[in-house]
Amino acid sequence: MAQVEATTERVVAADAEKVFDALADYSGTRAKLLPEQFSEYEVREGGDGEGTLVHWKLQATSKRVRDCLLEVTEPTDGQLVEKDRNSSMVTTWTVTPAGEGRSRVVVTTVWNGAGGIGGFFEKTFAPKGLGRIYDAVLAKLATEVEK
Repeated sequence: MAQVEATTERVVAADAEKVFDALADYSGTRAKLLPEQFSEYEVREGGDGEGTLVHWKLQATSKRVRDCLLEVTEPTDGQLVEKDRNSSMVTTWTVTPAGEGRSRVVVTTVWNGAGGIGGFFEKTFAPKGLGRIYDAVLAKLATEVEK
């Protein structure tokens, strides 16, 4: 089993605190940012950053649906970590200042991939697919915070 990693980033025309607050707002803003690949979104505990427990289903391909139950932590300033209780998947959102009134948002997801030929295809294609999904999330985030 090899570790699979997908990373996407975007510079947003809003200050880092505003961007981070939008991402950490699981009970409000976050649901608005999710494209059609996400379904059954539900905040089960908390709702604002650290201590949140959130559920969704992520349909990465026509055949692959992940049932995700994510525990949210904030290990450092400007960072949200979502650990899936149902798999090895961990998604880290990092928001840093990128000049006057701008911030850089980097989202990285890692998980233990399958072995064999299936693992080869997963490691080859899954990061690109997940990258497209997170590009859509970051585009919606930019629209939301740049208002």
